[in-house]
Amino acid sequence: MSNSCEIYFHVGTGKTGSTFLQARIFPLLEGIYYIPTNRYHKVFLEIEKCSSSKILVSREFDQQLEREIKRFSEKHPNTTPFIVFRRHDSYIASQYRRFVKNGFTGNFQAFFDLKNNKGYFRQEDLNYKRQIVLLKKYFTKEPVVFNYEELKENPHLFTQKWAEIMGCSLKSEKVNWQKKHTSYSEHQLKVIKQFGKIINLTKRRVFKNNLLHFLWRIYLGSIRYSILHLSFLAPKNNKKLISEEELEAVKTHFLKDWKYIQSISTSTSIQTLQP
Repeated sequence: MSNSCEIYFHVGTGKTGSTFLQARIFPLLEGIYYIPTNRYHKVFLEIEKCSSSKILVSREFDQQLEREIKRFSEKHPNTTPFIVFRRHDSYIASQYRRFVKNGFTGNFQAFFDLKNNKGYFRQEDLNYKRQIVLLKKYFTKEPVVFNYEELKENPHLFTQKWAEIMGCSLKSEKVNWQKKHTSYSEHQLKVIKQFGKIINLTKRRVFKNNLLHFLWRIYLGSIRYSILHLSFLAPKNNKKLISEEELEAVKTHFLKDWKYIQSISTSTSIQTLQP
């Protein structure tokens, strides 16, 4: 790899459209070599053997952010990091629903304890300004910050701006703009949460052997998705998975942090696109 090669690293965060970008957008970019998530485990070798003048790496992080960017920056400090943020209350609610779907049985406070900071996710995990500081600390290039809401509102302009910054192109007519999948309903998640108290549905490694681990994942996944798809047979429960008061408290607590992110976000408005 030439020392003049430009590297762009999409580092996160989770639940901000990463799967859509990785599956539908990045493989269709022209003028840049894309290293997908399933090859991230050998990313340095991929970069070393690449002859392209531009490389895009994508592997979003949340709680692992500092560890991973430190590791990456030790070999490639001149990387331009890309990061997408979602408003704190929406982000942590989406994370909680994902964890419940995957076997987490605790309530929202056990997952994110705003008062005592003893949950699975900690307050520092939602400190977006701190994440920007880390990116500036480990990389010599300024981070490019995006707002998830703009991806939702106008994915065409969002991806156009992304490609423009990297100096490559995207043929929009080839993109599948349909939603990849819809979120699971409150009822489905409440049902699987109750089953999770009887059966351990959490993703975990039981076997060291890779083949056995793969078969175990299929087995566990089949149970999980069977429960989700048959949840309509279970009686309704009107209690909310997350109360509006809990989410409003998160929104209020991180309001200053969110305003900071809004102030530094790259606008995807058509007026800002440069010729």
